[in-house]
Amino acid sequence: MLHSYPGAVLVVSLLAGVVKAEELPPVSHCAATARFDLSVESPERASDVCVSADEPTTFFFDSRVAVGAVEFQPEGRLVDWSQGKEGLSITVIPKGDYLPGERVRVTVRFADGTLPTSASFWLVGHAARGTRRVEVYRQPRPPDVLKKERDEARAEARQCQEDKARLLAEHEAPGGLMGSAWLERAGVVALKELKGLLKERQANALWLREATSYSYTLTGETRPVSEAVRLRLKNPGAEPWTLAGAALVDSTGEEVELARWQPEPIPANGAGDVVVGIEGRAAQLGCPCFLKLWESAGPRTIILGNVTFPPVEQGGEHE
Repeated sequence: MLHSYPGAVLVVSLLAGVVKAEELPPVSHCAATARFDLSVESPERASDVCVSADEPTTFFFDSRVAVGAVEFQPEGRLVDWSQGKEGLSITVIPKGDYLPGERVRVTVRFADGTLPTSASFWLVGHAARGTRRVEVYRQPRPPDVLKKERDEARAEARQCQEDKARLLAEHEAPGGLMGSAWLERAGVVALKELKGLLKERQANALWLREATSYSYTLTGETRPVSEAVRLRLKNPGAEPWTLAGAALVDSTGEEVELARWQPEPIPANGAGDVVVGIEGRAAQLGCPCFLKLWESAGPRTIILGNVTFPPVEQGGEHE
């Protein structure tokens, strides 16, 4: 039975896709895998690669990189970097205080001396969506490889269009109490208080005051179809804080972007609520997970560890 609890009404409505929004969340330009073809004509051109603090990004090359022939400018902004045994890969891990928008140039030199003799990339800081795998090609790729990549790109574009159409349709559904009443007939919502379980980082820009996770399960089903976390955050800064993006990262490094909702910016020296949620796929992640929240342009981010979603159980606490 749903009670008249504003937080539950807000989160339940979001989970069902019944809260109307003025606009859909923007899609990040950072991809989990990036591919680059080197050019002999413009060897000095450096491409952007998204990286995130304390998370590895690995470059794979089709030609061997000379031992030790890797340079970073400016120096000292990486926790560690390593070169693969065969010289065909390098892995970089930015420091924990690597800021969104910060740029470090990495240059590698190839062992065989043929053109292009080197390759450069800008490691661009991103709060949560660092690229995991970067594939760099010196030699022309076979037609079958290019065809496969083209087909993958087309399939991804079709999926994006389908997701967009689905989200638009959901946002046209009734909201508020009407949406909650529909949920009350359709299934059950389980909640769990998380404040004492979550792990905060000292570098977090905002402080956690309250946290509740929610699972929505259809009647007769065992796995949740929607899950969310509602956070109350304290902003000790001198400027308001507006949520621009959220992502969930599991213990294996798999990452998914979350839907988000914030009624208004969190004022300077004040507190406010944000809600993030996901449908379906969260049940497949290997949680406990890390929850990352970030602004659109500023460096003020929040990372919370040990994030879990409660299973729906008979006799459990329900709203």
